Amino acid sequence: MNIRRLVNLSVFVAFAVISQSDSIAQQTTESQSATQNPKEVDANETVDFEATLKKHVEHLATTIGERNLNHYEELCEAADYIEAEFKKYGLTPTLQTFKVKGLDCHNIAAEIKGTTKPDEILIIGGHYDSAEGTPGANDNGSGTAAMLALAKHFQKSKPDRTLRFVAFTNEEPPYFQTKDEMGSWVYAEKCRLEDQNIVGVISLETMGYYTDDKNSQHYPSPLDRMYPSTGNFVGFVGDLGSGKMMRKVLKSFKDNCEVPAEGASLPGTIPGVGWSDHWSFWQEGYSGIMVTDTAPYRYPHYHKASDTPDKINFPVFAKVVEGLVKPIEMLLEDSEQ
Repeated sequence: MNIRRLVNLSVFVAFAVISQSDSIAQQTTESQSATQNPKEVDANETVDFEATLKKHVEHLATTIGERNLNHYEELCEAADYIEAEFKKYGLTPTLQTFKVKGLDCHNIAAEIKGTTKPDEILIIGGHYDSAEGTPGANDNGSGTAAMLALAKHFQKSKPDRTLRFVAFTNEEPPYFQTKDEMGSWVYAEKCRLEDQNIVGVISLETMGYYTDDKNSQHYPSPLDRMYPSTGNFVGFVGDLGSGKMMRKVLKSFKDNCEVPAEGASLPGTIPGVGWSDHWSFWQEGYSGIMVTDTAPYRYPHYHKASDTPDKINFPVFAKVVEGLVKPIEMLLEDSEQ
């Protein structure tokens, strides 16, 4: 997730005003903590998600570590790992290879073909590179792990629409929002040039840090009086063109998961709204949303060497990922999305 731009007070005020006008943002914030009053869930599935997420995050952030073009061997090792995991699930991965600074860079995709509407494609994606100087457990080992865990969950499904999982490279600076270098933009452009019918994109970005500590969620005034001050919620963010998708996903998530959630559909020009791979698909005319723990506005280890697996709240993180199952199923069947 890029944070090259500082968000000034006026931007945050705009965020608040526009969010309040959005029909979902008007909903009352769920007051329960992320660890209390659970809705009905399958405990075995939660344990499976938690174990799977731990495995992937540990491998990416500890076994491999920092992974980017300045740590090219590790970046390739991460790509190999993701490809191998897809194969374990009985999926057939495909690589999109392009060159940056003379080095081969890879986006890795695997899909489950739709049974009745195979030409309509839902993408679940996350970037697997890490920022300079960090092992990237939360940013974005968590997003990559979530993508792989969901691929494992859906591996034997027979959706109406095609479900495609994609691991993107080169999301972090200096490649962020850079044409022909940012992996997701290279991928999204290819989809447009091939006239692929991408009905929606869910970008999984920095998803693993949740706390019930008071004042753990930070905003400049006056947002501290308008939004939760406790960092126990997951955020769903889209641009104005993705508002319909965002509202449906958020409602389904809230209906099926105990973890509090906030959502907003905002102009894509507001800094922060497009700080992940969903932004790339906006550039090519597709709808997309980001699922995130809000990263720098909550996570004290953001883009630091201390972004290690022990900072992730795996029990809550697992509930969030499991909570995405029903929204994804809804999008795979929704003829209006």
